[in-house]
Amino acid sequence: MLTIVGPTATGKTGVAVAIARELGAEILSGDSRQIYRAMTLGTGKDLSDYTEGGPPVPYHLIDIANPGEKYSIFSFQHDFLRAYRDICARGRLPMLVGGSGLYVESVLQGYRMTPVPQNEALRESLRGKTLEELTVILKSYGKKLHNTTDTDTPRRAIRAIEIEDYYKSHPVEEEEFPRIRSLNFCLTLPREMRWERIRRRLDERLEAGMADEIRALLGLPSPVTLPEGVKAITPEQLMYYGLEYKYITLYVLGRMSLEEMREELYIAIRQFAKRQMTWFRGMERRGIPLIYIDASRPAADTASEILRIWRERT
Repeated sequence: MLTIVGPTATGKTGVAVAIARELGAEILSGDSRQIYRAMTLGTGKDLSDYTEGGPPVPYHLIDIANPGEKYSIFSFQHDFLRAYRDICARGRLPMLVGGSGLYVESVLQGYRMTPVPQNEALRESLRGKTLEELTVILKSYGKKLHNTTDTDTPRRAIRAIEIEDYYKSHPVEEEEFPRIRSLNFCLTLPREMRWERIRRRLDERLEAGMADEIRALLGLPSPVTLPEGVKAITPEQLMYYGLEYKYITLYVLGRMSLEEMREELYIAIRQFAKRQMTWFRGMERRGIPLIYIDASRPAADTASEILRIWRERT
């Protein structure tokens, strides 16, 4: 398998599509939010990249669940494995591409995972605590796979604590997950260029109607129509997905001005990109080698360098 990771706004999709066309590959998304239907602009799916500039490139693990549905790492591993085996059975090359380090690492490390049930008593004891207090509690369990770096709401932090608490008192069930040989690349950008791309990308998505997408998901008047089978969800459910869905929900509900939302969201995305890089460097310490690639060049040039290394190594 060929794997491409990198923080947001490094152009992973465009680079991956160029490589996939050259190698006859199919892309498996490693993004924890792109699995949700109707969450397109907010998650940066860039679906047009898969069809523009050449033959369409097949993709998997995008638009496979409805907003508000429960979806876990356990679910992702099962869905990934099903798609991965299908791609291999058809003689195609699987490419794992995404910025959700937890999802990507769960595949590359071949972790054996088990679904974790809700613990209502624990949730009740944590209700009302601040995100800072929840973070301290989460850290007290020690550094484990589920201590995600993108826990940015109390609800997500409580779920992370719930998972850690479960594994502390329950032995993990042995569940087969194959060790997949993968050559792994991480796209990087100089800090100032990354910030500029984040700003530009955010402005482009706001201009494209990201707030209207969120209004539709909330069931508010909007020129955007939800796909068949997708129902509106509550503000709390939508803000659970963090970043764009948190700040723009507050904006459309009148709790933030446009400028406040834009600036605070821009800062939050910058911080998120920094945490993503921290996670990827941690993956190396945990035994997953990464080849760092400068993505400041045009996507075609970045793709060419990865292709050259891929052919040399394989």
